[in-house]
Order: sequence, then structure tokens, then C-alpha cells
Amino acid sequence: LLDNASAAARRGASLTRRLLNFSRPRDLSLEPVDVNALLHGMKDLLAQTVVSRQGKGGAPCAIVVDTSTSDGTLPAVCTDAGQLELAVLNLCINAVDAMPEGGLIQVSTSLKRVREIIAGTNLVPGDYVMVSVTDQGVGMSPETLARVFEPFFTTKDVGHGTGLGLSMIYGFIRHVGGEVQVLSRPGEGTRVDLWLPVPAEASGGAPTAAVPVAAGGGAAGRALHV
Repeated sequence: LLDNASAAARRGASLTRRLLNFSRPRDLSLEPVDVNALLHGMKDLLAQTVVSRQGKGGAPCAIVVDTSTSDGTLPAVCTDAGQLELAVLNLCINAVDAMPEGGLIQVSTSLKRVREIIAGTNLVPGDYVMVSVTDQGVGMSPETLARVFEPFFTTKDVGHGTGLGLSMIYGFIRHVGGEVQVLSRPGEGTRVDLWLPVPAEASGGAPTAAVPVAAGGGAAGRALHV
């Protein structure tokens, strides 16, 4: 009985921490981060995670993780490296669960330039490093897509998800001044874009060509924000 009570208390404490992380800023260790270098260092971890995750669902299927960083050197972003790694890892886990028949997970980076304020988002004029995680999975219906950032909302079976993964990613990215967008259709897979702002002093000398994004057009214009 004491063991059960202790385990329940630990689960409650963990749940409370997650809710606090979603509802207000936590003590983040903000520092300049080279996103390409961070993803390169995660290649082995992502590959091992995919293999171990597949084993839980029965017969193994062929899932490949492709980490394609942008050409050239991206400017550093000011963020928490550990939280960013956790965000990418959680997105890849979700992608594996969405592809029971196997497929490709692409983790890519690019440099985007927002030219005007995007209403209803955290996006203000400036440069952003975008980290995208794309899968070839079952995709989501508009009804599911409208609720993806709700705490405790999950489409997974009981015991296979808390429904806090995307909400925590959303809270973290917003706290560092970025934005999250999810693009998905049933049967066509899902893409999650994490927009990380480039400090003004670092954006001027970025050697990689930025892609202009304005309100009503481009990826940001099709973004879902909850």
C-alpha cells in the first residue's frame, strides 16, 4: 500500500510539473544554440529510439529517420538546448506511432524571414530558424488537428500517451518567442514546424538565404495555432 501511494504521488508530481511547464515559463537555460550541430548530435539517439519504439507495437516495420540540415551555416538561436532536443525526440516518437506500416521521418532545418507581424501568432518581423519533422503516417482529421495542443488530448490508446507532449512543446517554443505550426491531412502524413527566433544581432550576417513569409501566404499563412 505504501509503495502504491508513493508511486501515485510521484506520478502526481510529474503531472503537476508538466502542467506548470505548459501554463507558464519555467527556468530555461537559454544560450546560443547551433541547431544543425544539435540535430547532428541526435542522429544516433533518434535512430535508437525509432528501433526501440517499433518493438512495442508488435512486428517490426521499416522506419527510416533522415536528418537533412540546411545548406550553409544557420545563425545561432537563443534557446534551451535540452528542451529543444526533447521536443524533436517527442515529435519523432509521435511520427513512429503514426506509421504502423513503416515509412520515412524527415527532420530538416531552414531559415525563414517574416516581413510583417502575423496576427494571432508569436511571429514578428525578423529571421527564424525552422526545425521541421515530417512523417508519412496516417495524418489527422480537421477535428483532431484543432485540438492537438490541448493538454491531455491524445488519439493513442489508454496507457500509451498522456496528451501532454505537443502541449509542452507548444509552451516551450512560445516561451522563447517562437511559434509552432502543424500541417496534416488524413492519409497524407503530418509536418510539425518549430519556429525559433534569431536574435537581431545574429540575423544580419546569416549566409543562408532566407525565405520571405508574409501574412496570408507561405507556411505561416496555413499554420494552425491553438
